[in-house]
Amino acid sequence: MHPRFADYPAALSAAALAAEAFLQSLPTRPAGVASQVIVADDFTTPIGAEAALADFRARHEVGLSGSAGPRYWGFVTGGATPAALAGDWLASAYDQNVSNDIGSVASQVERETVAGLRDLFGLPDDFAGVFVSGATQSNLAALATARQAVYARFGHDIAQQGLSAAPPLRMLAGAAHSSILKAMAVLGLGRDALQPVATLPGRTAVDVAAMATALASGEGRPTIVVASAGEVNTGDFDDLVALAELCARHGAWLHVDGAFGLFAALSPEHASRLRGVEHADSVTVDLHKWLNVPYDSAVVYTRDREAQRAVFRASSAYLGDSTDPLHYTPENSRRFRALPAWMTLRAYGRDGIAEWVQRDCTLARAFAEGLRGIGGIDVLSDVHLNIVCFALRDGDAVARDAFLDRLNRDGRVFMTPTVLFGRPGIRAALSNWMTQPEDIEIALAAVRDTLRD
Repeated sequence: MHPRFADYPAALSAAALAAEAFLQSLPTRPAGVASQVIVADDFTTPIGAEAALADFRARHEVGLSGSAGPRYWGFVTGGATPAALAGDWLASAYDQNVSNDIGSVASQVERETVAGLRDLFGLPDDFAGVFVSGATQSNLAALATARQAVYARFGHDIAQQGLSAAPPLRMLAGAAHSSILKAMAVLGLGRDALQPVATLPGRTAVDVAAMATALASGEGRPTIVVASAGEVNTGDFDDLVALAELCARHGAWLHVDGAFGLFAALSPEHASRLRGVEHADSVTVDLHKWLNVPYDSAVVYTRDREAQRAVFRASSAYLGDSTDPLHYTPENSRRFRALPAWMTLRAYGRDGIAEWVQRDCTLARAFAEGLRGIGGIDVLSDVHLNIVCFALRDGDAVARDAFLDRLNRDGRVFMTPTVLFGRPGIRAALSNWMTQPEDIEIALAAVRDTLRD
C-alpha cells in the first residue's frame, strides 16, 4: 500500500457524512442565502484533510444555498439525483483525463452516453456529440463549427486563415440567450453581429415571416440562424420546422439552443414543440439543468464533424491525429463528465427522467394558476414549459427588486429578476427532480407573505 493511501478513508468518510448532512437539510435549508464577506483564512500551516473539512463546515457551510433542493427556482437549475451524485464522486475518484482514447475506456463511456442522450432526445444518428462544461461552451463550440462551415462555402478556411480577409458574417435570432452573445464576443464575431429579428406579439418565439425577410435581405452572405427551443424568460419555442426550411432555402446554418427545452422530447404534452429539430445543423443541451447531474455538464451536437475538427484540432505531434475527444472541444484536458449522466440514464431510464420533467411542467402551471389568484400579481406569459414569469401589478423595477429581495431572504423559495415585454418581472424556473406539489403551496405562501410585508 502506498503510504499516502492511508489518508483517504478518513477524509472520504468525513466528506460522506458532511454530504449526507447537507442533503438531508435541503427541504428546510434556505433556498437562497444573502452574499457574505468572508475573512481570508491562513493557508500557510497544514492541518490535514479532516480538519480542513471541519473548518470549512464551521465557517462557510451556513453560507451555501439550497440550490440542489426543490424550491431553488432561479436561473434554470437542477439538483443532483443519488445516481448522478455517486457518478460525480466516482468521476473525481477515478480522475480520468478524457482527452484521448489511449489507456482508458472513459472516452468510450462518453460516446456511449452521448449516443444514449441523442436517442433520449430523438435526434438523428448523424448528430455527433461531445461533452463540454455548459451553455456558454456548447454554444461557443457550435457557433465556431457553424462559422467554419458557412465560410467554407465561400472558399475561406477560418481556422487556418483567420477572419482578416473573410466577408462579414450575419447572425440572426429572435430571442437569443446571453451565452450566444458571450460566445460571439469570445469568437471575435462581436455582439453587434447579431441581428435581432422580431418575435411574435405577446411571445418570445421568432416571427417566421420576419425571419424570411431578414434572410432574403442578406442573400449571398455567410449566415447563421440561432433558434430557441425553450426561451429563457418564458420557455417558448421557435417554429423549428419553418426555420429549417428557410435555412435550407437560403444556405444558412441552423443552430438550436435547447439548453433545457430539448427535454420537452420526454413529455408527450410538449414533444411536438421540437418538431424540426432533426433538421438543425447543431443542437446544444445542458445536463446540469433538467437531467439533474452536478455542474458542469452539457453536450454539443453537430452534423459537420469535419468543420468542428478543423476548429478544435490540437496540432501537436505528441497528441496524435486521431478521433480523440480533445480534437472536437475547446478543452484538451477534460473531466469525466459523462459518468454522472451515464449513471442517470442507467439508474432511472427514459421513463424515470420523463416523470420528473413532466411533473415540473405540471407544477409550473399550478404555480402560475396560484399566482393569478393573488391580488397585485400579474402573470406575464403563458406557461409554455417549466418557466413562470410574473410581475407586481403596480410596481416598477425598484419595487420589484425590493419585493424579490424580501422573498429570497425569507428563504422558502428563490427566484431571479428579468424584464419581459417591457415590464420588470420575476422568473421561476422549475427543473429539480425533487419538486413536489407541496413545494408550490410553500412558494405561494411565501409570495403572499412577502406582499403583506
